[in-house]
Amino acid sequence: MHHTHRIALLEDNPRQLEKLESYLVQIPHVEIVLKSKSSEHFFEQLKTIQPDILVADLDLGNDSMTGMDVAQDIQLPVLFTGDVKNYVRDIENLKRDAEISVDHITKPFKEEQFVKSLKRFLQEVNFFSPPQYVTLEFNKKKNRILIDDIVYLCANKNASNNKEIYFINSAPASLIDFSFTRMEESGLLKSQFVTIHKSFRVNKKYIKAYNPKTEKIEISIFDGPGKTKSVTIKVSENYQPAIRRAFG
Repeated sequence: MHHTHRIALLEDNPRQLEKLESYLVQIPHVEIVLKSKSSEHFFEQLKTIQPDILVADLDLGNDSMTGMDVAQDIQLPVLFTGDVKNYVRDIENLKRDAEISVDHITKPFKEEQFVKSLKRFLQEVNFFSPPQYVTLEFNKKKNRILIDDIVYLCANKNASNNKEIYFINSAPASLIDFSFTRMEESGLLKSQFVTIHKSFRVNKKYIKAYNPKTEKIEISIFDGPGKTKSVTIKVSENYQPAIRRAFG
């Protein structure tokens, strides 16, 4: 299964932001999860949205921060756009000290140039970012599981201290004596799994849509070898505002 890269765009020029969006939709396994024209809006959205790659303009005009400032703060793999001559030392420091993939493309650039540059950048990110695994106990043994294979976890109606875990590529299983309060200790981070109900934790990458009328999210789960199916899950009232902001 291919990893879908969650892209954040930071660009103060509205027209350029639209162009970047139109370029990115052509690239497989890429999802734009955040678009901002200012650092203030960007960090506000970052409270509920977790991208894994940043595409940032170095010069944000009259903003209180530069694209470099933002990148240094969040330390995600970043593709800078713009003139880098005043930022060469900072780029070198960021790449060395934060140990993240860093690249740049000089403006102005054509669509083909950007698409090729980003594709090469994603290859580098994939190479230096090994898959994340967790070890969970089910089927009477400990299993090493790729986090990206987990779609959601929910409480077992018959045993509150147990949980059901659903996957994208295999049948669901029962986690014995597993607590949501200890998810992060197990390696399942809040930045990856969102709460939609006190009994449900869902992998953000598998939320395909949110319907504000029915207050349900749509996700895909395993439905036999090589097959998946779409299902909907109700979002409880307490969590609707956060889910609406992130996925509405």
